[in-house]
Amino acid sequence: MELPANARLYLRPVQFADTPVGRDGEVMRIAGGLSWCSAFELIAVEGGKRVLQRTLPVADLPADERLQAIAARISAPRAPLRLGERVVRLDQPQVMGILNMTPDSFSDGGRHVGDPAAAAQAGVDMGVAGAAIVDVGGESTRPGAETVWEGDEIARIVPVIERLARSGAAVSIDTRKAAVMEAGLAAGAHLVNDVSALLYDDRALEVVAKAGCPVVLMHSPDPGKTGHAGGDYGDVLIEVYDWLERRVDEVVAKGVDRSRVLIDPGIGFGKSLADNLALLNGLALFHGIGCGLVLGASRKRMIGALSNEAPAEARLGGSLAVALKGAELGAQLIRVHDVFETAQALRVWRGMRDAALVARVPG
Repeated sequence: MELPANARLYLRPVQFADTPVGRDGEVMRIAGGLSWCSAFELIAVEGGKRVLQRTLPVADLPADERLQAIAARISAPRAPLRLGERVVRLDQPQVMGILNMTPDSFSDGGRHVGDPAAAAQAGVDMGVAGAAIVDVGGESTRPGAETVWEGDEIARIVPVIERLARSGAAVSIDTRKAAVMEAGLAAGAHLVNDVSALLYDDRALEVVAKAGCPVVLMHSPDPGKTGHAGGDYGDVLIEVYDWLERRVDEVVAKGVDRSRVLIDPGIGFGKSLADNLALLNGLALFHGIGCGLVLGASRKRMIGALSNEAPAEARLGGSLAVALKGAELGAQLIRVHDVFETAQALRVWRGMRDAALVARVPG
């Protein structure tokens, strides 16, 4: 097959298999995890348009250096996250529990405000229920939310992080602000989760590089502002991929170890329902960047839009559907409000996958 010489090439794993047993050479393992694909969707883009789109069996992937490099990134195991006393393996889907210390978050705003001890206990309970990481945030990033002064944000989250860190929990700090990152890390947080991909605050990248901590870089169309404006996409899957790939390269060039970088396509941030669904269906494409993949769609507006405008507290079923879709497509961290239910769903999914791995081939 002749490939366009000047086109950008992409590989999206498709035709997922339950097991590689008896299929040597026919399937490829995704990111060293529990998902295997038997084919790729090969996409070539030139001048902002797809000029080639074809499905190829894994065994028939051309020997083109560009494609082989992408395939190598897709299959390479993701390094485990060393978070304080804990090591979070990325060879299987893990749950990141959401703990908001905010009065105005779209789903659970106000639940723990003013009571750090109760909030920390809720975080500990998340760990018992199956969360590998507890993600603590002090500023809502829902559409229309007001910006919080960094001093208030620090006051909200530091007492909670200190208690969680003392308990031995793996803690991430969900913030866009360098001063809050510094305070959270000093209080015992181990990972920075930034919806602006370290672009909101000029010092944020320096803070993360100096700390040497893992970081989640999320896509949004206007990371220096609200995260929700803009979003006029021609090909949302390709455009978000390109943006994240560039941002990872920029962050690595400034001293952040690539093995500590995770990416998040930013479901719900400056994206329409159609955009969000395209990103979810095409999620496996992002493995080509070679970083751990975070999926955060829990209770989001998209789920309500597909279920008769169900309110945030009535979106558990849809959240579980998205979580399982993410696991199937190889996402390593699933960020959720409903930890017990999601962890249970993933355990059942894992049980089915384990059974397939030990199945005997007839004959």
